[in-house]
Amino acid sequence: VGITLLFASALVILYGVYAILSAKPAAVPVQEIRTREDYEAALSRYRRVKALEGEIRFALEQLDRIGKKKSTLMEVLHQRFDPGEMSFKKFAAVIEEVERLFYLNLRSVLNRLNVFDEADFNRVMRRKTAPFKQEILQQKIQMYNEFLAFVQGSLGTNEEILLKLDQLLVEITRLDSLVPEDIEHMPCMQEIDSLIKQTKFYKQ
Repeated sequence: VGITLLFASALVILYGVYAILSAKPAAVPVQEIRTREDYEAALSRYRRVKALEGEIRFALEQLDRIGKKKSTLMEVLHQRFDPGEMSFKKFAAVIEEVERLFYLNLRSVLNRLNVFDEADFNRVMRRKTAPFKQEILQQKIQMYNEFLAFVQGSLGTNEEILLKLDQLLVEITRLDSLVPEDIEHMPCMQEIDSLIKQTKFYKQ
């Protein structure tokens, strides 16, 4: 009896530890997400969703990269310009706007993830026939394909944002002299402006 009780106690403890480790952290409503850590925590809740493992891992990598890129860009700006200069303010404003756009894309992804039904997704995607009309099954498949395309498209836009920030860094480090009026005519600044306008239009 004593051995049985010890064995049962050990099983209960092991199960409790497993339950704690495997439990998802409490969800923060998307509208309350403010910081980079909030975004990381919100995305991490979906790490174990097999259908989205690659996308979630990639999104978390992007989140880490944009923090590093912004830090590097601001450091270079401080080296090249005085914070009171118009050139500094123009570059800093663009960097802030691009970062804001990056997080808006992530917010859109999280809004979709919050209503994603993994069990239904797996059930639908594994079936060739269903106990209901085939037309309904096809509509469900189309709905989930559109969901995946949206997530991948948003991550693709964020990857483009990261590329533009890299290009901006290269252009800033190459500058010898610059007047504020020339900033808008820099190739990378024009591409960033175009990306911001296109994405805003798309989101609307």
